[in-house]
Amino acid sequence: MNSRIRNVLIAAILLAGVGNLRAQSFPPTIIDVHVHYNGDPAFLEKLVAKLDTADGLALLITSPKDLDGVKAFIAKHPNRLKGLGNISLDDPLVLEQVDRFHEAGFVGLGEILGPLKNYDDRSYWPIYERAEKYHMILLFHTGILMRATPDVPADVSVDRMRPTTLDGIARRFPKLTIIGAHLGNPDYAWAAEVTRWNPNVYFDLSGSSLIKKQDDPTFWKSIFWWSGVVSPHTPANAPNAFERLVFGSDVFNGELEEFDREVDRYHKMLDACGVSPASQEMIFSGTMWKILNEQK
Repeated sequence: MNSRIRNVLIAAILLAGVGNLRAQSFPPTIIDVHVHYNGDPAFLEKLVAKLDTADGLALLITSPKDLDGVKAFIAKHPNRLKGLGNISLDDPLVLEQVDRFHEAGFVGLGEILGPLKNYDDRSYWPIYERAEKYHMILLFHTGILMRATPDVPADVSVDRMRPTTLDGIARRFPKLTIIGAHLGNPDYAWAAEVTRWNPNVYFDLSGSSLIKKQDDPTFWKSIFWWSGVVSPHTPANAPNAFERLVFGSDVFNGELEEFDREVDRYHKMLDACGVSPASQEMIFSGTMWKILNEQK
């Protein structure tokens, strides 16, 4: 290789590096904490195209069997995708899986669901300790759970997945960032109260709740009630209470249209509740951008 060609290649590499740094210096418009990979590589291409259009970043929920292929795809699109490792708390190999996802560069674990014991059971503490050691985000399903195959027996109970079970985990592992999916549907008040005193807990409002309450969008003001309230019974210097929410679409089975629908539902609810543009920016992107950057 002659010196001229070599210099051109070096310059191109340096410019690409600068471009990546610049791209990563500013938060995307939207960060979706809750997207399920359906195992179809074509879905990944469609998802990135959607995120390009929305200037978005997604936390992609990935099973152990799909890890290798998804890991390689994420590496090609680091400004659009981050990985969440889909683990079962009761799998005897779960700690090995946590290690494997961490080594693959995944930023967290989830969507955790279907435990045989309550989420805060002490037998699960070694898993949370490992996640805390690795600075991994934990995304837990909370509240009601669909039954895709109601004729098949299953040892599943929503009672083990109540949002109140996240309180004990948050207090025992204060360096963990915990996200509860679905705001504990229908235990919204309990879910919000858990966030009020646990600065390391957030919830997404994906699923059926914003559909169920679409004719009563200001209902959510009674759930996130402490905005602007100065009292010994509220956290000092707390931001807008709605900032305990982050955006999640819960796209699954490749249903990418749900991303746009959920963005629209969030905006309609937040606007109806008078949530400021600055707080909405935190909900849709700013909070998660800060969390992701603090992991580094």
